[in-house]
Amino acid sequence: MKKSFLMAGAALMLSVSAMAQQFTDVLSKTFEAFDTTRVQEKKLEASNKLNLIAKKFDGEWLAAYYAAYGKVGLTYNESDGAKRDLWLDDADTYISQAVSVLGKDNDETYVMKAMIANARLGVDPKSRWQKYGKVFEENLDNAKQLNPDNPRIYLLRGIAKFYTPAMFGGGKKTALPYFEKAKSLFAARTDTDITKPYWGAATNNYFLGLASTEDKE
Repeated sequence: MKKSFLMAGAALMLSVSAMAQQFTDVLSKTFEAFDTTRVQEKKLEASNKLNLIAKKFDGEWLAAYYAAYGKVGLTYNESDGAKRDLWLDDADTYISQAVSVLGKDNDETYVMKAMIANARLGVDPKSRWQKYGKVFEENLDNAKQLNPDNPRIYLLRGIAKFYTPAMFGGGKKTALPYFEKAKSLFAARTDTDITKPYWGAATNNYFLGLASTEDKE
C-alpha cells in the first residue's frame, strides 16, 4: 500500500513538472514571436496566442501578465483610438487576473499598470494627461518601493520624459539619465528566463541612442 502511494505521488509530481515545462516553453516561444516582429499582423497573431495561454493556464499569473503585455504592445502601431482603447480594456482585465492569482500586486504588475496608463494617455494626450499621468506615476512609485532595481521602471519614466516637451520638464537631456540607469540594471540581469520578466532592454537601447544625440539648431 505504501509503495502504491509513493508511486502515485511520484507520478503526480512528474505530471505537474511536465505541465510546468509545457507552460514555460509555449509562453517563451509565443512571447519571443510577439516581441521580435514589427509586422502588426504577426503581433496580433502572437497576442491572440498569448490570450489562449492565459485561458489555458489561468492559475499562472505570468500567463495573464504577458497577455496584458501583448495587448499594450498592439496599440503602438495602431492609429484608431477606439481600437486601442478596446485592447487596453483587455489589458486591464488580464493584469487584474494576474493580481488576483498572485493575491497582491508585485513590482511587475505595477509596472504593467503604469504601461497601460501611459498607453491610455497616448490615445488622447490633451484630455487624458491629468488622469492617466497620475496613474502612471503612482504605479511606478509603487513598483519602485517594492523593487528599485527593476529596470522597466526607469525605461518607462525615460520614455515619458522623452516625449514630454522641454518647457514642461521633459526632452532628451531629462530622459537620458533614466535610460542610462535602466541600461545598467538590464546589464545586471542577463538571464532570459520567461518566468522572470526581462523585456525592455532593446527598447531602452533604442531610446538611449536617440536621447544621446544632440538636436540640430
